Amino acid sequence: MSLTGKTLFITGASRGIGRAIALRAARDGANVAIASKSSVPNPKLAGTIHSVAAEVEEAGGQALALRCDIRDEDEVRAAVAATADAFGGIDILVNNASAIWLRGTLDTPMKRFDLMQQVNARGSFLCAQACLPWLLQAPNPHILTLAPPLSLDPKWWAPHTGYTLAKMGMSLVTLGLAGEFAGQNIAINALWPRTIIATDAINMIPGVDPARCRRPEIVADAVHAVLTRPARERTGAFLIDEDVLREAGVDDFSQYAIDPTQPLLPDLFLDGPSNEE
Repeated sequence: MSLTGKTLFITGASRGIGRAIALRAARDGANVAIASKSSVPNPKLAGTIHSVAAEVEEAGGQALALRCDIRDEDEVRAAVAATADAFGGIDILVNNASAIWLRGTLDTPMKRFDLMQQVNARGSFLCAQACLPWLLQAPNPHILTLAPPLSLDPKWWAPHTGYTLAKMGMSLVTLGLAGEFAGQNIAINALWPRTIIATDAINMIPGVDPARCRRPEIVADAVHAVLTRPARERTGAFLIDEDVLREAGVDDFSQYAIDPTQPLLPDLFLDGPSNEE
């Protein structure tokens, strides 16, 4: 199975997991719309839409760099229209963009709270709404959102209610859209990493040792495995990267570890250690 000739609209694709997903699709010869706010270099954060576009094309794909703030409805609709115009349609939406702030209620400025809700839940809903007219015309359409399994366990809410609300909002959007469009041959699922992934976001998580994390490529490979499956096979699922890859025949995960000798840190919203390597 391949993404050859497929068109992907990926949010937050200028670095980290989004970039890895874009490059994995590019190796198949996919068309990749890189939608992100990062259009100029930032000394604190590597990567822009233009640098990733160059990498996509070097890897064998076709790229479209789109400066897009997914909080802005006009920008999202213009970016989606530009993607469809450039490549003749849209086959896949990957809702990767996300904002994080892991603090308690008294240490969460409302400006930060609003940012998380606007980017995470609202942004995912808006991007889906804008892409769906094109997706419903595609032969094997997917919406895949980087969001955790739904949970009402207070241990995930008490430490950072604002962030958990925003992230679970993405999960609820997935649940709702999957139900709404069931039977219309579109796969609408969520994916979450078993372990913490070594991206710039780990700087927001106190006490995380990067050596105990995995590389973004594990998520990218799992995303590829999901997106190359027939859309009619599965929708409304909350998937874990390790489980998806095991289902695809992968049994050695050491290649993804930053340091294979170190125990891995489980990601937020998941219980227990990672499965054995």
